[in-house]
Amino acid sequence: MNFLIPISIFVLLFLFTSLKVLNEYERGVIFRLGRVIKAKGPGLIILIPIIDKMVKVSLRILTLDVPNQDVITKDNVSIKVNAVIYFRVVEPIKSIIEVEDYLFATSQLAQTTLRSVCGSVELDDLLSKREKLNNEIQEILDIHTDPWGIKVTTVELKYIDLPQEMQRAMAQQAEAERERRAKVISATGEYQAASKLADAAEIISRHPEALQLRYLQTLKEMTSDGKANTVIPLPIDLLKVVAPLMGERNVENKTPQESIDE
Repeated sequence: MNFLIPISIFVLLFLFTSLKVLNEYERGVIFRLGRVIKAKGPGLIILIPIIDKMVKVSLRILTLDVPNQDVITKDNVSIKVNAVIYFRVVEPIKSIIEVEDYLFATSQLAQTTLRSVCGSVELDDLLSKREKLNNEIQEILDIHTDPWGIKVTTVELKYIDLPQEMQRAMAQQAEAERERRAKVISATGEYQAASKLADAAEIISRHPEALQLRYLQTLKEMTSDGKANTVIPLPIDLLKVVAPLMGERNVENKTPQESIDE
């Protein structure tokens, strides 16, 4: 009976070292005497003690925060840019045997790619075309990480740090742009108003009775306020008729001596 105790201990140690449980999002890359056999999991797997060695790999999406990078844009503006990258392991064996540390390698590749892409565009494009730059960085990273069994799903530029001088210049530019738009809108309104007045004048010239109706409407508006004094507008055509008559009357009223003096 005494020999059963060592056997039981040996069996327990064997089970403890050979039985492994992997979660649904994990895979185990099995090395047998230094050679890769395959990736196992999820669930219960059995390893041969001393002979087999397992390296766990997570298949979940990982988030990598790219620190601030000093970038000089195409138009020679010095800025700082950081980003966040989302990627996952799609081939566990490649992620282990093709690169020593895929997390560190992806991080370094993301930093250099971020500086390269942001440095090849102008500041205005960097601020207004973020979606295009995100896609470009994502495609470059995905191509370079594909041999490592890594799939880069998303890249997002988080923050662009501009110098204080550039921020003031951009604020002045935005203010000048708003003033320009206001002046253009005002000039457009004046042009449209002048066009409408010209059209109205043309219609009145063809229909003189429309001017008389306009006089009557103006008179009604002036008397509706309840003022004691009322100003009656006279048509210019009427003044043209009355002026010669007034001149003839003045001539008739002059004395012969006044006519001789003239």
